[in-house]
Amino acid sequence: MARALRLAERGLYTTQPNPRVGCVIAHGEEVVGEGWHERAGEPHAEVYALRDAGERARGATAYVTLEPCGLHGRTPPCADALIAAGVARVVMASEDTSQAVGAGLQRLRDAGIVVEAGLMRDAARELNIGFFHRIERGRPFVRVKLAMSLDGRTALADGTSKWITGEAARHDVQRWRARSSAILTGSGTALADDPRLTVRLDDVPHVPPLRVVLDRALRTPRGANLLDGSAPTLVLHGPLATPDQRFDAVECAEVPETDTGLDLDVVLGMLAGRGVNELHVEAGPTLCGALFAAGLADELLLYVAPVLLGDRARPLMALPPLDDMARRWQLAVLDRRVLGEDLRLRLRPKS
Repeated sequence: MARALRLAERGLYTTQPNPRVGCVIAHGEEVVGEGWHERAGEPHAEVYALRDAGERARGATAYVTLEPCGLHGRTPPCADALIAAGVARVVMASEDTSQAVGAGLQRLRDAGIVVEAGLMRDAARELNIGFFHRIERGRPFVRVKLAMSLDGRTALADGTSKWITGEAARHDVQRWRARSSAILTGSGTALADDPRLTVRLDDVPHVPPLRVVLDRALRTPRGANLLDGSAPTLVLHGPLATPDQRFDAVECAEVPETDTGLDLDVVLGMLAGRGVNELHVEAGPTLCGALFAAGLADELLLYVAPVLLGDRARPLMALPPLDDMARRWQLAVLDRRVLGEDLRLRLRPKS
């Protein structure tokens, strides 16, 4: 199963909106076939592994990181392929909550195949955390990326932020962008930084993430990189704004407003409906703070540079004031990594 998970990771950047899945077929300790899901619309991991195994699949055990599908989608059911190949046993890591519970498993059992579930389930769910989050909670897994100085600042008072971190950290960000279904920013960042929010990794095949801009009043100026049509782009605006010719190269959609801006719950639900699994956020302190305050930020990707910007520089996030230390936001550290001279922390809210 560990080998199947490593195979599944090969689809980290290419399977959107499908989950990353790997499969190993073995007789005892002898591996006779292996495969992984490469792209949506193409064969699933089990099919590739069965092709690799050929006749040796008969009587073997198939180790697969996700429950074999039992329904017709863009490809035939993998459960049927396993039955036809004559495998004797299927060991899966995690159930697939996107299909009817046990849809594939019952077909396998009815065919006399022994089915076991739960081996390395946590690792399999972590690999597809966005897929499960979208299916089970109705919104993407939201990962907020921020870079700050040692004194917790993200930009000078005039908005200058290039570059707080070094080249190694910036290259690392590209990989997190590449694994995401969409990249979200706000109109403030569009005005201040004119970002492209594209993936700049020539050596890594990937599905270009959808660029999503929250622009309540449609302030993004003509000629902005986000409006150049070089990547799929969605601009979300409030009910009182009307797109003009500036937005001809992108898609625009209206979103209801709350007292503080566009309704973030609606935004995330809309993106889930488009198959967005992991949402990568690169925005200013207002939008990042709003996501955290609303309990919608699932992970923080924080790059810390060994520099000081002073107390007039811009803060990490705009969060409501606390009157009690017991109410502070507590984060669990998932991992720490040194990238050049910078430190990367990956954190998740404890509650």
